[in-house]
Amino acid sequence: MKLVTARIAVALAAAIGASAALAADTIVTVNGEAIPQARAEALLAEQKAQGAPDSPQLHNAVKEELVRREVMAQEARKMGLDKKDNVQAQMALAQQAILIRAYIQDFVATNPVSDEAVRKAYDAIKGRAGDKEYKVRHILVATEDEAKAIITKLQTGEKFEDLAAQSTDPGSKGKGGDLGWSNPGMFVKPFSDAMIKLEKGQFTGVPVKSDFGYHVILLDDTRELKAPPFEEVKGQLSQRIQQQQVERHMLDLRSKAKVE
Repeated sequence: MKLVTARIAVALAAAIGASAALAADTIVTVNGEAIPQARAEALLAEQKAQGAPDSPQLHNAVKEELVRREVMAQEARKMGLDKKDNVQAQMALAQQAILIRAYIQDFVATNPVSDEAVRKAYDAIKGRAGDKEYKVRHILVATEDEAKAIITKLQTGEKFEDLAAQSTDPGSKGKGGDLGWSNPGMFVKPFSDAMIKLEKGQFTGVPVKSDFGYHVILLDDTRELKAPPFEEVKGQLSQRIQQQQVERHMLDLRSKAKVE
């Protein structure tokens, strides 16, 4: 009898210990359903990432939000909405998106961008940009003959700004063809090659062909290009390289996948 009593006592102690552990991991119970602390921590992290300051008020608000969500979810399950095909499909997509995000975060953490890689990217961009900025105008048309006709009119004294109304480029035609200040690396190669050969106030004597059509280009002015300091753009460049690494990794995984 004493042996049985001892066994019961051990079992009760284990059960009480398990209940205490469960209670410690539970932030609140709603209609008998335990809401885990981990869920509250995830929502807290989300709010902090959006700029919310950590405070007792935030913790209380998160707890109340979890209660509201659980109440609504329980009602939805009572109605059988969680069994509907479209709801299950959306839940599967949401779960997949969360899993992918966690995978990418892990990949980024284990594949940090080196300072050397960022510096190399910075130097490459500076090299492509050159040491000058160009203030240019252009008129874009569909055919070479149209471009030649515009050049003839310019040679007879007509204003570039007026002729720009004929341009098929909607972004610049209303501004006299003005493209603002840019470096050669921002344009397609045929355009930039022709642009850098012009003198201030000069326009191209022959149409410039690109994938977009035929351009007539006028150089308004040039100025020295001052690249931003490395430390100023280091964060942006690091993020860009990181995104490129993720893209390459995703493409690599896709290429190895067996798709039938």
